[in-house]
Amino acid sequence: MSARFIHDARGATTIEYALITGLIFLVIVSAVGLLNGSVTALFATIADAFS
Repeated sequence: MSARFIHDARGATTIEYALITGLIFLVIVSAVGLLNGSVTALFATIADAFS
């Protein structure tokens, strides 16, 4: 029974996909955090242009 679990790679693949998804999430959150000020300034400039 334990030999079957040793040779089963489905759990490892699931963990790898979870780690990749987590890293992509961290990159997105970091990018949004870094671009927050510039996006706010851009929208303020656009709003001022319409005023």
